[in-house]
Amino acid sequence: MSTRRTSRLRTADLITESVAGILQRPGRTALTVFGVLLGIAAFTAVLGLTATATGQISRHFTELAATEVTVEDVSVTRPEAEDTAFPGNSDERVLAIHGARHAGVIWPVPEQRFGTVTGVPLPGVDISDRIPVIATSPGVFGAVRARLRAGRTFDSALDGRRVVLVGAAVARTLAITRIDVRPVIFIGGVPFTVVGVVDSVQRHQELVSAVWVPRRTAEILWPGPPDPSHPPVMVVDTDLGAAGLVAAQAPLVLRPDAAQAFKATAPLDPRQLRDRVTTELSGLFIGLAGICLVIGAVGIANTTLVAVLERIPEIGLRRSLGAQRRHISAQFLCESTALGGIGGLVGTGVGVTVVVAVSIAQQWTPVIEPWTVLSAPVIGAVTGLFAGLYPALRASRIEPAEALRQ
Repeated sequence: MSTRRTSRLRTADLITESVAGILQRPGRTALTVFGVLLGIAAFTAVLGLTATATGQISRHFTELAATEVTVEDVSVTRPEAEDTAFPGNSDERVLAIHGARHAGVIWPVPEQRFGTVTGVPLPGVDISDRIPVIATSPGVFGAVRARLRAGRTFDSALDGRRVVLVGAAVARTLAITRIDVRPVIFIGGVPFTVVGVVDSVQRHQELVSAVWVPRRTAEILWPGPPDPSHPPVMVVDTDLGAAGLVAAQAPLVLRPDAAQAFKATAPLDPRQLRDRVTTELSGLFIGLAGICLVIGAVGIANTTLVAVLERIPEIGLRRSLGAQRRHISAQFLCESTALGGIGGLVGTGVGVTVVVAVSIAQQWTPVIEPWTVLSAPVIGAVTGLFAGLYPALRASRIEPAEALRQ
């Protein structure tokens, strides 16, 4: 009575055979790994850049847009002797709301009412640009976060006087270089003293290219309703987190008798914007990373299948010497998994490098979640494992006698 001894394949032998198979054709192995490398690199870089950019989006959005409320005049009829539904003390009324820091009303004066803006005639200087005139209440300067280059801004004492602020672009056009000499410009032939030059604004960039006239002055010199296509708007600068409250209360505070004359707009919740941007970016680029992984998996599958066909005599010899089907399939699965793992490791390094490089270039703080770095090589190995299933199954079905004939 004879007993048939079952062959065994030790783990060390399996690893040795797999490494030998991978190193047998290094050029093909490198090309096979490249697809997985791209996919994992894209996966790591996308998640890292998304996490890094999230903080930047939140910070920049919170600093400006999340603290801005706009209140628009949407009234059809207005009180007698008033050009807008905003009362004369609108700034003070809104500032009484808890969380409101600065508030001011602006609206462009229709050009047909004032004519043109000119400076003191200078030899060889021809001003042909149409310079807009904006009526502003004293609180606008703080509400739009303006910065002066020279001079001073409006206050209640100057409201109603023939004084103006000019944007930096207008100052260049009108050749205004000094404020201490009290330069004069002419709006429709009426002289105005320039009391300040606005260097920049963080909101309503059009103000840099305009002439700022005190609201009461504009109402006296150019009475009448504003242009319906550019209605008066109040800009309110709020504390962080107070925008919703200010938007809800501003219409009632401005006109308790006609709150419906105003439309208040609060900014989006910065967390909602951040989550929306993050979700959209992540979904797009992770989809691209998935496509790269699929391409890499197809490459591994093709390479492993070609290796199976090339090594049929070897497989037949091993089967004739006692190797079982599971041993053959295990070897090819190990090879494909190793290829995916190598691509995952290298791709993770490439992805992290991309995140750090972009962060340095943009002067950001790189943020990479630990689970991203740890999971990326695993994803690469799993991709290789699934890619090698069919070639391994194909190899295990090769019969020794048929293999040895080839």
